[in-house]
Amino acid sequence: MADDLEKTEEPTPKKLEDARKEGNIPKSMDTAGFVVLFVVIIVLIFYLKYVVYQIENFYRFYISYIGVEITKNVIMQLIIESVLHVFLILAPLFGAAMLAGIIGNVMQFGFLFTVKPIIPKFEKINPIKGLKRIFSAKTLVEGIKITLKVAVAFGVGGWLFVKFLTEIPKLELMGFLQQLKWFEDKAVILIFSMMAVFLVFAAIDFVYQRHSYKKSMRMSKQEIKDEYKQTEGNPEIKAKIRQLQREMAKKRMISEVPQADVVITNPTHYAVAIRYDKTKDEAPRVIAKGVDNLALKIKEIARENDVMIVENPPLARELYKLVDIDEIIPQNLYKAVAEVLAFVYRAKGKV
Repeated sequence: MADDLEKTEEPTPKKLEDARKEGNIPKSMDTAGFVVLFVVIIVLIFYLKYVVYQIENFYRFYISYIGVEITKNVIMQLIIESVLHVFLILAPLFGAAMLAGIIGNVMQFGFLFTVKPIIPKFEKINPIKGLKRIFSAKTLVEGIKITLKVAVAFGVGGWLFVKFLTEIPKLELMGFLQQLKWFEDKAVILIFSMMAVFLVFAAIDFVYQRHSYKKSMRMSKQEIKDEYKQTEGNPEIKAKIRQLQREMAKKRMISEVPQADVVITNPTHYAVAIRYDKTKDEAPRVIAKGVDNLALKIKEIARENDVMIVENPPLARELYKLVDIDEIIPQNLYKAVAEVLAFVYRAKGKV
């Protein structure tokens, strides 16, 4: 019984789908953060000229008011233009960051829209559960990750900074433009070195979050059994339904026996009822069949309704084996069945 309660089984597709609908998905914040940072840096590289252009316009706008009397309308115009220029400078950058944030999440778990995670729940404000979350193993792991990430970032950054310091004496021999170029080169090296560090941590966190999520979603054998009962129905009830369906089909089949032209039998095991309606069917049709007790029942109904019973063991076995209920007989049995029907029609004076 204890084995049934241990969460040792992989999560079922239904549990994963239900968790997804609830907003419970494997998500690496480091991966999403790296995508945002990468996009912002790339945008900034190509964005600087645009920023300089907007700042120049901003500057020209302000100096155009030199000597102008400061009134309420002038102040309002200055405020509106200032907000507009700041918006024009920052909007593309924030837009790119927002788009990168969406891409960084969608690339991990696909597009998902649900409001369930933001629906207020008492357990979210429960102080006891809050303390459990604060001192949980997950919080400890996150704390270790942040500490390690900061330590490695500072270590790599510090190592590069010390290395750059050794080149400072050379700057005295350079012109101003060369010094600016040196600072630009070092800034690019520092930025992409940090990006490489964050990329490594993002990849590690992505794998860790997937593994942690899969482990947290594991199910016990009893949970799988309960889920199966909920989705597929109780096996005992399904078996009962199938039994009732078989009984109903059997009753319908038995009710067709009085309409048969002949029942072909193997005396001890098989019985197959044949009907041939020239106006509806292109060939004789099997309307009932059975073995053992059901065969006896078919023969009993046939006798009660004056349906002729013909013993032909090989034909009875072939018909039972090859033809389902309400199907016409195959061509390879036409001749044998035709001979039986001809015998029946002659016996009843129909020929």
